[in-house]
Amino acid sequence: MGRVMVKRVLMVAFHFPPLRGSSGIQRSLSFVRQLPQLGWQPLVLTAHPRAYAQRGDDLTLPPDLPVRRAFALDTSRHLAWRGRYTRWLALPDPWVSWCLGALPAGWLMVRRYRPQVLWSTYPIASAHLIGLLLHRCTGLPWIADLRDPMVDATVPVDPLKRRVYTWLERQMVRHCAALVFTSPGTLRLYAERYPALPRERLLLIENGYDEDDFRAAALIQAQAEAPSPRAPGPLRLLHSGAIYPSERDPLPLFAALAALKRLGVISAQRMQLVLRATGHDDYLAPLLRQHGLDDLVTLAPHLPYHAALAEMMEADGLLLLQAANCNHQLPAKLYECLRAGRPVLGLTDAAGDSAAALRHAGIDTIAALADADAIIAALPHFLTLLEQGGAPLPQAAAVAACSRRARSVQLAALLDRVADHAAVPATAIHRRT
Repeated sequence: MGRVMVKRVLMVAFHFPPLRGSSGIQRSLSFVRQLPQLGWQPLVLTAHPRAYAQRGDDLTLPPDLPVRRAFALDTSRHLAWRGRYTRWLALPDPWVSWCLGALPAGWLMVRRYRPQVLWSTYPIASAHLIGLLLHRCTGLPWIADLRDPMVDATVPVDPLKRRVYTWLERQMVRHCAALVFTSPGTLRLYAERYPALPRERLLLIENGYDEDDFRAAALIQAQAEAPSPRAPGPLRLLHSGAIYPSERDPLPLFAALAALKRLGVISAQRMQLVLRATGHDDYLAPLLRQHGLDDLVTLAPHLPYHAALAEMMEADGLLLLQAANCNHQLPAKLYECLRAGRPVLGLTDAAGDSAAALRHAGIDTIAALADADAIIAALPHFLTLLEQGGAPLPQAAAVAACSRRARSVQLAALLDRVADHAAVPATAIHRRT
């Protein structure tokens, strides 16, 4: 009997355990867990844990997964003097030193394991720079998991960083066998930006949720003491995850809460809002004091991942924040909100991809994050629906379609296609200006 060749993919990912505090970890982790069942053995090239400002051990890896943690530093922490550092040491990002360790480590992994495909994932631009260099050194077909735009109308703000990102983006378009996005809006953006790029090289593989993680969360619930019947008390609203000062600016929400509190529409007796693991508590705490919201809003620390999911499944209502400058993006947290099976108040622009995904799942409780007046109208209505038991819940069929298993099937099919038909670099493609 002939020998069956093992299909392998070398995956370059900065967001990987033991890093803590980024929902992007779940995308790479889910792929490496599920690809072996679909005929592909993943090999992971990631950064040394010293590069991570926050680390945790609540996420486990498959025991037989080959992982190489290459030398990497965080320029802002390891190479700074009194908080300052040389600008070129942080281009394209503060983890550019990872390239020094990842290139030889990746080359050795290619020599040892003989992968058929190379895959790199954003939002750390250095991961794609490593993907480009390994592709050029080895000739392996390269898939860039772009996820969100590298260059947009407002980011990067710094002109030099913008030029570096633009150069790297053009290299990706020129050399990649496929570009993968997580939202329809981002895919359309790149189709318009590079009109000569063949459409078959642009793929949509959205984020999602992992059913195994929710089973583990349900087990945590089951092992807890049996809750007593819910006593009359404030409704518990929850936002779980990072709150960015720009992309998820909570200032209009805080202004709306303060106005509703002054009007007597809401109080600490009617609702409590928990902001879990925001990543920017130092920025948010003074704002809450300034608006007099300390009795309504709690800044809560990080929880282990499965415990955080269990908390989402127990909340009376969930908040999703996404600003209009991210209309063509879909936060990974959205899919976990849907799978949690709780009512969702989406504070996002009605014209964006996030609002469209919520509506597709049967959620119509939506208001613009940037519009305090819209939130003033929407929040009391949402609370009334919760109190009356009439808030819309995510539809089961829409939720089932968002499983990461389905996303892994898409990726495996793409890997098969790329491995069988390595794309010829499209050197004639130029960015439309």
